[in-house]
Amino acid sequence: MPHRRLRVVQSTAAPPPARPGLVLLAQVVVLLLAPAAAEARPWQPDVAAARHYAQGRAGEVAFAVIDQRGRFRGYRAADTAPAASVFKVMLLAALLRKRDEHPLQRSDRRLLAPMIRWSDSVAATRVRDMVGPRRIRRLARVAGMRDFRYRSWWGLSRTSPRDQVRFMAHLQRYVPKRHRPYARYLLSHVVRSQRWGVGRVVPRGWKLFLKGGWGSGSGRVDHQVALLKKGRRRVALAIFTEFDPSHAYGKRTLRGVAARLLRGLSTLK
Repeated sequence: MPHRRLRVVQSTAAPPPARPGLVLLAQVVVLLLAPAAAEARPWQPDVAAARHYAQGRAGEVAFAVIDQRGRFRGYRAADTAPAASVFKVMLLAALLRKRDEHPLQRSDRRLLAPMIRWSDSVAATRVRDMVGPRRIRRLARVAGMRDFRYRSWWGLSRTSPRDQVRFMAHLQRYVPKRHRPYARYLLSHVVRSQRWGVGRVVPRGWKLFLKGGWGSGSGRVDHQVALLKKGRRRVALAIFTEFDPSHAYGKRTLRGVAARLLRGLSTLK
């Protein structure tokens, strides 16, 4: 029997229209995948923009940040400077640790509240005398501080952004459980006149725990340490400046660095 030749005929007819059900299914798949794609690109601090801004400012600027995933990044983060009043967070933790098994006395609160909320340095000196250098150095070791150097005049104790950002990020570890609510209250109720810098750029919905340090308004140093919390998410910052032309200039530098590091944080759910 002779073989028959098969002819392949290419159709020029238009393909059948897509069925509405398949189109709807494709749209649903895209919507379901969108959150996963967003989660694959989580928020991260804009360190490059903050670094570029810092390099254009007068004086010396260093900073460190720990993001919501616990990642550490910074710029000149190991550089040390006089701690000024950011040291008062360490004094707070040291005294609360000393009172580990006891309720705070009224006299303790009369020192700690002004020391943190409006940065009373006389109160800080009294707290320093109560806890002593040994407890302060022990706290620094427990917190894993690599650059901290204690000085008898506490404001001249030297520390770095990397020391302080890690301390703020994990502060609850270094404060006894019974005293944590009080520590959080003080750091979240710093008087409005001292909530400059980071305090001016906190995204809506985030709670701020803050302490600043400044060289008597001279611009010699202007620092801030901060912890931002929203639900279970937390972001910590430590921004140090030295040799600012003025205190006002230093505050603008702190705000500029913080604004760039926190850019886009409001979108983090």
